[in-house]
Amino acid sequence: MSEPTTVTDESAEESKDEEAVDTRHLDELEDGCGCAEVWEHLSEQRGE
Repeated sequence: MSEPTTVTDESAEESKDEEAVDTRHLDELEDGCGCAEVWEHLSEQRGE
């Protein structure tokens, strides 16, 4: 039988870092859009 997994301070810090990812560049996209829509949106932003 395996031992239960414990959360270490290091893995908790990694989780906080992942949550801190800035996603404002995707705010205008609708929830559930596909990768083609994401690429199109990002391409349009680069042109500006």
